[in-house]
Amino acid sequence: MDFRLDLIENKVEFFEAYDLRTLEKQIDRQIENNKALMLDVHSVQHHSAFNQLTGKMHYSAVVHFKVKRQ
Repeated sequence: MDFRLDLIENKVEFFEAYDLRTLEKQIDRQIENNKALMLDVHSVQHHSAFNQLTGKMHYSAVVHFKVKRQ
């Protein structure tokens, strides 16, 4: 039986919220979690749209994490 550890080199995560503060907290929490996997933020894309059904803004973000290179 072989024991093998593979590193995650790329990871893309999606986030959404109805206010920017909540979205930022979600992203910050996941950045801290991914530090344990030795992943850093490579890029962030964010979008906002007005939701006519709720009458509120809807915020979303895509965060691309990549392995830390030393």
